[in-house]
Amino acid sequence: MRIIFAGTPKIAIPSLTALIQSEHEVIAVLTRPDARVGRGLIATPSAVAVVASENNIPILKYAHLRDKNFQQELEILNPDAIAVVAFGALVPTELLTQPKFGWINLHFSLLPSWRGAAPVPYSIRFGDEITGATTFQIDEGLDTGPIYGVLTEPIKADDTTGTLLTRLSISGAPLLIQTLSGIARGKLVARPQITEGVSFAPKLSLAEGEIDWEQPALVIGRKIRAFSPEPGAWTTLNGVRIRLGPISILESNLEGTPGELIVTKNEVFVTTGSTSIKLDTVQAPGKREMPAADWTRGIRVGSGAVFTMSNP
Repeated sequence: MRIIFAGTPKIAIPSLTALIQSEHEVIAVLTRPDARVGRGLIATPSAVAVVASENNIPILKYAHLRDKNFQQELEILNPDAIAVVAFGALVPTELLTQPKFGWINLHFSLLPSWRGAAPVPYSIRFGDEITGATTFQIDEGLDTGPIYGVLTEPIKADDTTGTLLTRLSISGAPLLIQTLSGIARGKLVARPQITEGVSFAPKLSLAEGEIDWEQPALVIGRKIRAFSPEPGAWTTLNGVRIRLGPISILESNLEGTPGELIVTKNEVFVTTGSTSIKLDTVQAPGKREMPAADWTRGIRVGSGAVFTMSNP
């Protein structure tokens, strides 16, 4: 088939690479416009755009698919299908049937669980033991289209959103190619999603990453892992926002009020609503990530200091 690949971040690269190496022809790549990054706000192409350029594939950069220029280019290219992996924009209803076989999405959850922009963080945050990836036909709803294929992936106790997404992006790439090949040969028919077990995973905000130390340690640990690497989990000490890295959960709770620090020579512990935790790394504003013990020595903070909520 003649395919347009729609994707933007690094997690879409395994699928694009597999598609380039497959029996299908990638006639163009659709991605988001260059983003301004760094202190110099330098316009930087997406990860997918870089790979497309390296493979001499035409690149279409659009923030919104209602753009008339995009719709004209789509009509001229006339693809058999559009393969979507983390593109980052909704598909207008009028464009859904323009490709012969429609828009085929690789979504990183077991639909209908965790429909939306952030399925992997939500699966970690709410304690799922199993997740996976699903290929489906995009329709007018939010990840509601009929399903072609599914794979499952266990969630490890130390998984962050970053590590789990990386695994799913790699294992999901063959699923996408198998789906497209099955459609092309007329041997794969999508089945409607079940109506039970529907849940939603909207985009995470930085504000949501704040830690409530009165919650159980298990809940806090899941949240920190779910918000890593972005947008990051955080707390405040003396009004300064501190970004939190990995933690370890203790079997017992050290004496203190929730959020209170217990500082030793080489370790930093924090009390919670259940058992205490040990901080691994933290990052203060404008600083690099560092071991928690080095951070406390640097700002001369000892036992008895308390992490607080910014808006208690």
